[in-house]
Amino acid sequence: MSQNSPKNVAVIGAGPAGLVAARELQREGHIVVVFERENQLGGTWIYTPHTDSDPIGVDPNRRIVHSSLYSSLRVNLPREVMGFRDYPFVATKKPNRDPRRYPGHREVLDYLNDFASDFGHIELVRFGTEVGYVGLLENGKWKVSSRKSENDDHVVFVNEEYDAVVICNGRFTEPQIADIPGIEVWPGKQIHSHNYRVPEPFRDQVIVVIGAATSASDISREIAEVAKEVHISSRSALSGTPKKVHGYENLWLHSMIEAVGIGGGVNFHDGSKVHADIIMHCTGYKYHFPFLETNGIVTVDDNRVGPLYKHIFPPAFAPSLSFVGMPWKLIPFPRCELQSKWIAGVLSGRISLLSKEDMIADIDAFYSSLDTSCIPKRYTHNMDFQLDYEDWLAAECGSPPPEKWRKEMFFIAREKIKTQTEIYRDQWDDDDLIIQAHQDFVQFIPELPQVQKLST
Repeated sequence: MSQNSPKNVAVIGAGPAGLVAARELQREGHIVVVFERENQLGGTWIYTPHTDSDPIGVDPNRRIVHSSLYSSLRVNLPREVMGFRDYPFVATKKPNRDPRRYPGHREVLDYLNDFASDFGHIELVRFGTEVGYVGLLENGKWKVSSRKSENDDHVVFVNEEYDAVVICNGRFTEPQIADIPGIEVWPGKQIHSHNYRVPEPFRDQVIVVIGAATSASDISREIAEVAKEVHISSRSALSGTPKKVHGYENLWLHSMIEAVGIGGGVNFHDGSKVHADIIMHCTGYKYHFPFLETNGIVTVDDNRVGPLYKHIFPPAFAPSLSFVGMPWKLIPFPRCELQSKWIAGVLSGRISLLSKEDMIADIDAFYSSLDTSCIPKRYTHNMDFQLDYEDWLAAECGSPPPEKWRKEMFFIAREKIKTQTEIYRDQWDDDDLIIQAHQDFVQFIPELPQVQKLST
């Protein structure tokens, strides 16, 4: 396919997705501006002790804090797996860095700053600039309206036109809340894990934590160190509950909540009941694009963003509008890298895209397959059901498929989260895969030993 002229592209968000999108777009010859509402890059990896003014995150007028990190958070995948494919996430001898194989959140932010600095992308970012509107103009370009606070009294509003917009604003800001019968009369407090930072506020309290993912597990165990009792309510706990979690005297696993009452009681489907002070929702997030105006063509319905071809292009606007980072339950950084390569190549004309009609037909077939398999709409972007997605993307981009060692390491790590919850971050038995990873990394970091000693 013949090459098109370079495009002026607006990238919304300077987290991992936005940074790698900017790099791939530049590599393809496009002119890039990255909009970032915070005053630093990193997206969800920026930690702050501040939280939303509404602890549960449902008040539309609340003061929003975009970070969802808690102070003690460590990654739940080994660093070899996490990094961009040609920029390995290896331990460094730089001062004040975290050399552990499963490092804390600050190490990831430092890695992203290294990435942006080494590829010269920091100057592309307009920090402290929030996008308020993105919409298609009659001339086929996209209007992007943004505002930047110069000081407390002066806000600068800017309207610009771009050939394309790549949305990379993340998915960890708008809390998803569990639907609990009786919650309107329940007298206790509620909080979403988005607003959890440290355990001390929960001292001597009885806490019910809703959720079964890593954050629910980590937060429950941390809170149990100071709380009177912690009760985990999980959809996956189908039988044998309630039961005490091994190694703890004040941590129990329950089935889902049946209802709560005006007296403060929390009733579970397993027949048990507790009197709780606080319910914490570790229930995930909603996709949220408050700035995007498509006249109802692109929607979020039960957390399905659609219609999107391969989770990226809305057919009505392809290829000038695209999304990076929609899929979950896979390795985020390499996934965003491949998505960005595809977008950049399509915009330049190097890679062909299906016709609008064929993209719509593909989307319809995909949705139909989910329905046939009884997969709920809210799991549309769950990659547990689309394991060949990255292989497909790599083939479209003309890139090598994801490394075999990376896939194996990822699935081993995921299984250990379930079976060795207390120790998986500090004990492992896949040294053979680490060796393979470092053999690959040497092509990008020649001075790297094939087996780098990693602290635990």
